[in-house]
Amino acid sequence: MRFWGKIIRDNHILMNVTITDDSEETRTHKVLHTLEQICHEWDLSVPIWLDSNIREFKRTKKVRFTQDSFVGEEIFFDYLELQVLDED
Repeated sequence: MRFWGKIIRDNHILMNVTITDDSEETRTHKVLHTLEQICHEWDLSVPIWLDSNIREFKRTKKVRFTQDSFVGEEIFFDYLELQVLDED
């Protein structure tokens, strides 16, 4: 699977990265591992998945994490987006 992670502020991409996960893990584990990897690389806490995030991801293969998902951390951007580009 290939993922695209982006940090957006004022409709501009501030940071972005593409990550490929060719492991034998489940789809869910790949998504969670990729999100952790992105947050570690950008020195962010890992956001929590709200019910609205889960519904959005199931419907569109992408998810946006806003301030509500970053518990105890003030973010410098509008949202962090994770999108599935390719599935095996």
